[in-house]
Amino acid sequence: MATYHLDARLAQEIVARTMKIIDSNVNVMDARGRIVGSGDRERIGEMHEGALLALSQARVVDIDDAVAKHLHGVRPGINLPLRIDGDIVGVIGLTGDPQALRHYGELVCMTAEMMLEQARLLHMLAQDSRLREELVLNLIRSETLSPALMDWAQRLGIDLQQPRVVAVVEVDSGQLGVDSAMSELQQLQTLLTTPERDNLIAIVSLTEMVVLKPALNTHGRYDQEDHRRRVEQLLSRMKESGHLRIRIALGNFFTGEGNIARSYRTAHTTMLVGKQRMPEQRSYFYQDLVLPVLLDSLRGGWQANELSRPLAKLKTLDNNGLLRRTLISWFSNNVQPSATAKALFIHRNTLEYRLNRISELTGLNLSNFDDRLLLYVALQLDEQP
Repeated sequence: MATYHLDARLAQEIVARTMKIIDSNVNVMDARGRIVGSGDRERIGEMHEGALLALSQARVVDIDDAVAKHLHGVRPGINLPLRIDGDIVGVIGLTGDPQALRHYGELVCMTAEMMLEQARLLHMLAQDSRLREELVLNLIRSETLSPALMDWAQRLGIDLQQPRVVAVVEVDSGQLGVDSAMSELQQLQTLLTTPERDNLIAIVSLTEMVVLKPALNTHGRYDQEDHRRRVEQLLSRMKESGHLRIRIALGNFFTGEGNIARSYRTAHTTMLVGKQRMPEQRSYFYQDLVLPVLLDSLRGGWQANELSRPLAKLKTLDNNGLLRRTLISWFSNNVQPSATAKALFIHRNTLEYRLNRISELTGLNLSNFDDRLLLYVALQLDEQP
């Protein structure tokens, strides 16, 4: 006897569809002979002795009026075993004259078995999808590939030696309920897997999805610009299709043990830093934010407090933020006075005055490389956009 579980919802679907084929009441019994689906809802839950006969003898059982009188809860009809891969998983019973029903019985049984097989395949696909998601979640959290993890991947047909880079996708689903948010994520998941792209995907939460993308191109090289183009193309497709707005952060590409976990951490932090610094943008790339991403691990620690102290002094006395903006422009223009003055639409003498004022307030000598570096790092750690 098979261990396949014939659930009530599927049994009732079989009843509804087969009763369209034949003008007769249909019962569906599970592997224990209990009625789990019927055109006569009052019979659901009853034991069906005709089904027990079909199960025990593994054959079609006809029940006429004479036989029905000796069986409990049985009406005249025909009972046919339902099989999947040769194993009996239940029984389908048609109520009426056995001789008249036999002509239709095999057709009804075949229809029911097709529905069972389809449901089993969908269940297997869903189970495989869940296992793949769990594998991805383990990969982004594991620094080492345990034998169990490698065996798990092998069973799923996933090559863990294939180089991959991690992208984090965030969905703006704050206005949606749980069901709607999950539906949007699943649609996005389908978009990222069809046509076949060999992406490994897991839904981390109602707002976050992680994608493990094949890293190398057809020439075996990591092409950063190609990945950038693909991210922008996905954003365009999402916008055109009217889906929820999303943000994507692409992490760094690593090789060696723990490469997926490290790539995920860079992608996750790139998303955090990118939203903080450029909230209007929808895509962020580690290569564009290397320093602030790497410095983010210091945030909240004593090192960050020490590094931020000079800038904190400046911000306290720089009421309108003019000096801070000047400092940012100065660094953005590679500390070149002419370029900075031009960018700020001010005279070079005005720029020099402001830089001297910054030195006074911070206690740092801007002509000294180490002092410049301290102030630059402090700006990178500053949470103000």
